[in-house]
Amino acid sequence: MTIFLGLRLCRKISRRRRKFSVPLQWMLGLQRLKLDAIWLELLPATDDPVADQARIDNFQRQLRAHGLAGRYCLLYQKPAASTHELDAMRCIGMSKRALLDRLAGPNTLLNLSYSIHPPFLLQFGRRIFCDLDPSEIFYWMTKMELGQSYHDEFWTIGLNVKGSDCQLPKSSLNWKTFYPLADTKLLQSQPRPRLSKFTTIGQWYWSGAVEVAGEFPDLSKRIMFEPYLGLPARVPEAQFELAMNISPDDPERARLQQLGWRVVDPHRVARTPSAYRRYMASGLGEFTAIKGVDVAWQTGWVSDRAAAFLALGRPVITEDTGATRYLPAESGFRFIRNIDEAEGAVKEVLRDWPRLSKQARACAVEVFDSAKNLRKILGL
Repeated sequence: MTIFLGLRLCRKISRRRRKFSVPLQWMLGLQRLKLDAIWLELLPATDDPVADQARIDNFQRQLRAHGLAGRYCLLYQKPAASTHELDAMRCIGMSKRALLDRLAGPNTLLNLSYSIHPPFLLQFGRRIFCDLDPSEIFYWMTKMELGQSYHDEFWTIGLNVKGSDCQLPKSSLNWKTFYPLADTKLLQSQPRPRLSKFTTIGQWYWSGAVEVAGEFPDLSKRIMFEPYLGLPARVPEAQFELAMNISPDDPERARLQQLGWRVVDPHRVARTPSAYRRYMASGLGEFTAIKGVDVAWQTGWVSDRAAAFLALGRPVITEDTGATRYLPAESGFRFIRNIDEAEGAVKEVLRDWPRLSKQARACAVEVFDSAKNLRKILGL
């Protein structure tokens, strides 16, 4: 049995860190289960072949660094298209003949966020849709074909998708739930850092579009963080840092710095998966606000980044999306609703970090471990 992990290589530099680090947790978990796993990555061509080759080289370099040099097939699609024809793609890494040989035998595709499309999609024996962003996926599935007609199973990290208080758009699909994956062999608990710093990594500006009550609200971190921007003044003994895509000449950067927030370049601190891990470990924990629609709709969404922070022994302070009931009582999370609760949670982490760090690591091993979740999805 071959397990294919289906991805689409992101063109935006600011998102490549996440787009590599997330499937890396899946691949390492599949390896721990001793499965024949192939990282199947689609790269649509651009008008710049030199930039395309740089993306290919970087992809191969990162795979080699994590011991996966012989475990991938990069599909270079030229010209780019929304339909995926294997005959129109160049295989890099694994040959097309070797790929077809594996497709001829028992196989399963873990199709992350509908990365692989028909007609190529239909060549896989068992097709599992793995959703990593329930608010967007569920919304757009009501508007267009997003893979719901072509998969055998549907899995989501929207833990509360079947909860009575979940306001996600209704779906006729039989969704099953899993937790974001953190490979707890790669992500080991780290000692307490020198700085009493809270940080997060993400997109300050976000162009996603989800309709809420007839409108398309701004769901960016810029809006979501607004109620919490007074935290540095309330807790001066802690440092608050944002690794966000805010250019040096953006007035937002100056505004945040005046309020006591430090802003760093995510392209620098998370330029590679190993740098990303080191950066997360450089703080006491994560503090972040959640995309408002996940809170309003109570999707039960938990980020893969939070799972990684926990695995490193870093508590996570964030807003509740309805996930609380699906986590252990001592999870390393502190869920908040306003700045007063955020202040209390930050002070608790400062005061009782060793205990909360142990809780975070234990939760990651118990709940978010990659091999455990993959065993559940694959029915092993």
